[in-house]
Amino acid sequence: MPDTAAPGPLVPETEDDRAPAPQDAPGPLTALQVLRRLDSGPRGLTDAEAERRLARYGENVLPAGRPVPWTRRFLRSLRDPFTAVLLCLGLISVTVAAWGTGCVILLLVTVSCALRASGEHRADQAMAALRESVATTATVLRRADPDGPAAGPREIPADELVPGDVIRLGPGDLVPADVRLLRASGLRLHEAALTGESAPVAKYPLEAPEGSRTGPLAQPHLCFLGSSVSYGSATAVVVATGARTRFASAHGTTGRGRDSAFDQAVHGISWTLIRFMLLTPPLVLMAGAALHGRGLETLPFAVAVAVGLTPEMLPVVVTTVLARGAARLARDHRVIVKRLPALHDLGAVDVLCLDKTGTLTQDRPVVARAVDAHGQDAPEVLHWAAVNAWWTLQLAELPTPDALDEALLDSAGEADLLDCDGVAALPFDPVRRLATAVVRRPGRLGRHTLVVKGAVENVLERCALDADERARLLALAAREADTGARLLALALAERPARHRDYTPADERGLAFLGFVVLRDALAPTAAEALGSLAHRGVSVRILTGDHPGTAAHTCRELGLAPGRVLTAEDIDRLDDTALAEAARHSTVFARCAPEHKARVVTALRAQGHVTGFLGDGVNDVPALRAADVGICPKGAVAVVRDTADVVLAEKDLAAVDHAITTGRHSGGNIATYLHLTLSSNLGNVIAMLAAALLLPFLPMLPAQVLVQNLCFDAAQLAFAYDHPGPAALRAPTRLRSRGFLRFITGFGLLNAVADVATFAVLLVSTRASDDAEGVFHAGWFTENLLTQALVMLLLRSTRRAGSAPGPVRYAAVALAAIGVLLPLTPLGPPLAMAPLPPLYYLLLAAVLALYAVALRAARSRHEKQRTAASQPG
Repeated sequence: MPDTAAPGPLVPETEDDRAPAPQDAPGPLTALQVLRRLDSGPRGLTDAEAERRLARYGENVLPAGRPVPWTRRFLRSLRDPFTAVLLCLGLISVTVAAWGTGCVILLLVTVSCALRASGEHRADQAMAALRESVATTATVLRRADPDGPAAGPREIPADELVPGDVIRLGPGDLVPADVRLLRASGLRLHEAALTGESAPVAKYPLEAPEGSRTGPLAQPHLCFLGSSVSYGSATAVVVATGARTRFASAHGTTGRGRDSAFDQAVHGISWTLIRFMLLTPPLVLMAGAALHGRGLETLPFAVAVAVGLTPEMLPVVVTTVLARGAARLARDHRVIVKRLPALHDLGAVDVLCLDKTGTLTQDRPVVARAVDAHGQDAPEVLHWAAVNAWWTLQLAELPTPDALDEALLDSAGEADLLDCDGVAALPFDPVRRLATAVVRRPGRLGRHTLVVKGAVENVLERCALDADERARLLALAAREADTGARLLALALAERPARHRDYTPADERGLAFLGFVVLRDALAPTAAEALGSLAHRGVSVRILTGDHPGTAAHTCRELGLAPGRVLTAEDIDRLDDTALAEAARHSTVFARCAPEHKARVVTALRAQGHVTGFLGDGVNDVPALRAADVGICPKGAVAVVRDTADVVLAEKDLAAVDHAITTGRHSGGNIATYLHLTLSSNLGNVIAMLAAALLLPFLPMLPAQVLVQNLCFDAAQLAFAYDHPGPAALRAPTRLRSRGFLRFITGFGLLNAVADVATFAVLLVSTRASDDAEGVFHAGWFTENLLTQALVMLLLRSTRRAGSAPGPVRYAAVALAAIGVLLPLTPLGPPLAMAPLPPLYYLLLAAVLALYAVALRAARSRHEKQRTAASQPG
């Protein structure tokens, strides 16, 4: 067929002149008509034509994947709960002509949003640069000369695809655009992102499809962006890219909709504090009116008190901490964090689920021996296993052999593989757990031989064996598996030659041939990494499709107690509640299909665990989506890389350990910031409310409150650059609302007691002053900043002895210096603060010393309670 048939581009010249896509055109089109309309052919496009179409139609990128302008990020940051409340308070202040208060609040909002938008912009730029190394690719047929022969398939970035490209699909590939199938072999797709259906859907080409009322998603000859290849292979032509795909029009974004564990915790805490903030201004106004006859003149102070409770720097600190941690992981350990909140969730992970192969063991198994039905060496079994691997790879158009097939091919001579002619192949899939090659043997005219290879149980149940013989063979396989070996079963069947397609229904009445015994070498870093994870309080679950004995033996070799081994049959018999309880005590889950892995992960999350899942195959996608953090190696299949939150340079548990450590560093800094900031803010707010009720004048002017907040906010940025001590790495860093609120309430009340004690000091030291109100304001301003500096030093995580002073220590010293010196500078009088008498400093020093002792004692008690609560049983 000529490649320049009748012109008829799918995508029009302008947005206002859109031509209908083939699946939307009136009446069904044949494959030939589609290729002609796209001005393409079976050999694909030329390089020049592809470049012209790329310039004309744009990159194959969804709208949500395009860079977000800085201005949009700034406006989007206003949706943060605390920022939105601050903005409302600032607008209220401006409305009642409290210009100073309003301007300072709006300045805080502007600075917070600008810093957050800039931090997210830099983080996204860094992540985009890092993700280029794991960008999705597509296998495309292109050639340089229009009249030349077809070139071989090549890998190109998926965003360079254009309408008319002819592509190939294999197991694990993402469907990179909307396509029409030209050829297919055993193709099944996961379409959950489009239809919500979790089971794979069969797809096959139709030369002349009939009209259907079920819609294009139900058409077997059409595949859409957002789906992935479960198994099988195909050749297809691209009919729509980027924003013109059905996925783009239906969903508008490819992002994950699930809130992270960190998001859920912070949102719960945020809304609790916001409710308290919204109650504060009316309480101050009512108390002032009832006790002192004050009116709306108290409103600026009430607004300032509410602002004092707000952690304005929360969005900035969180974004900065996570972006720095992600950049450090990429630089030092070649670990790419695709979704920033996932870094905190890594630090909160307390259960890590993973497959055995390639993680605990090396990816390349080796053939140990081949045996017949009686356990005797049988080279013939290895020969037929290699024939199956070779012809399945060739006839099913698989991109590469898997690790088991590679081991079989390496052990067999090439000449032995070519003594048969391939006829057909049924590739392996995780449901049948079999692979079948149909071959024509020399000297057997009119006969075909089915060579079936796969899991022991699945092959034996399709063999013509009586119950006793099947039980004996299962026992033989179990004895081998108990030694840590992996077994493949082989069976043959003779069938009359035929032209119609072979199906899984033909895999019946087989003659059992024997077993191929393979062994996996342990990964060199696995034992050490497992020990490190256990030391950090992370338990491991093995979710594998292997034999239970093989998985248990591997665990014992690595010093990991397998416990009670559950199989897929056990999981199927348990309801969700029973499975959740079983998952607490079982380490190994064997013979797992994709849905079993996802159920186990979901059960662990239902028990309150933060779960990570490490996988690299298409069978792992449901579990990756079910986990709090999905992790995969760089070499994983495309759909897994797209689904995962974290991508490793190598499938190495040591890299996961480094990622968890970095996540705990980041999570520790965020948790410390929240604990210290909110406990200090709560104490100050309680003290100011009490003073407003007792004093005949306002304890602090609105401008003083806001300047104090501005100084403390600036000091808090140091938490984004802090290095927490070893204690922060020994347990998962997870924010729990109940314990968090207990902490800030307890330490906030202690801070309020110190503030109230300062009242007495101020009353004693200001008796002889002519400006008692100004002295009181200056004294309390100084005491507030000094107590906040003490909190920053004494309540943060303990650093190693002898370590150099960190950024938090420098920030605390600077904050204390401002508190002492500001009332003495020329800025004091404009802020209505008078110089303090020497007696005040002596009495304040005594109060601060007692407060420091109380902080130490309270922290020691809190640490003991937390340690006792974390002990099992």
